[in-house]
Amino acid sequence: MRAEEKYEKCVQGLKGYVEKAGFTDVVLGLSGGIDSALVAVMCFDAFEAGRVHAVLLPGPYTSAHSVDDAEELAGNLGISTETISILEPYQAFCQAFLDAGLAPLEGLAAENAQARCRMVCLMALSNTYRWMLVNTGNKSESLVGYSTLYGDMAGAYAPLGGLYKTEVYELSRWRNAFDEARGRRAPIPCRILEKAPSAELAPGQEDEKSLGLCYDELDRILSALVDEGKTTAEAAAMGHDERQVERIAALLAANAFKQPYQPPFPSFKGVCHGDV
Repeated sequence: MRAEEKYEKCVQGLKGYVEKAGFTDVVLGLSGGIDSALVAVMCFDAFEAGRVHAVLLPGPYTSAHSVDDAEELAGNLGISTETISILEPYQAFCQAFLDAGLAPLEGLAAENAQARCRMVCLMALSNTYRWMLVNTGNKSESLVGYSTLYGDMAGAYAPLGGLYKTEVYELSRWRNAFDEARGRRAPIPCRILEKAPSAELAPGQEDEKSLGLCYDELDRILSALVDEGKTTAEAAAMGHDERQVERIAALLAANAFKQPYQPPFPSFKGVCHGDV
């Protein structure tokens, strides 16, 4: 399926789901990363600027350039933004644990607490204004568990849920080229496309370092194991490092419990999860 067709399916799936559920407006967290950038553009294409509400949720490790990139994207689209810092709520959670005599929030627990602080803010806005929360996660990260239950997995619909990370980049570049070919400004800033993806939940964090391999290789392994149903031996025989294949297969198995909690998304591989 061509990038244009994938993109259109994501937009129409989102639009149909929102309208069927009886919502008029949508809200999403805008991080300055590639996933939320593409989802914001899809929301704009589905509903136009006035019905899309983007929220910047900077935390203790959010870089200045991420805020700048998110604001530039929103400006390119003409969508409204609000900024709600999660620093004080996150610090309050940390202090509450100390006050209760519990172990301090560190490592994965601290990272997930940040994601869940963001979810609380977004769901509060959804409840207050009756805006449907749109999830910004992709297939690569959800399959290997690089996502937080009750955190960045929150949302009523995930337009990127059936797309691997490499496809997210493919569709982002296609969407920019679409506007440029018509003499319009590309919506997604170049820096978002070029910088190393990061959840920014710890100092110096980069997704590919945390995952242990680049997204291109990860997606090829996942496609072999998930979409083609290959065994680890068969996937390794396709030219992938055997240890990496076994490690990714183990991640798939260990994080399978999260899959029922994924929001609905458009399907591209014949297996549908709540498609409309």
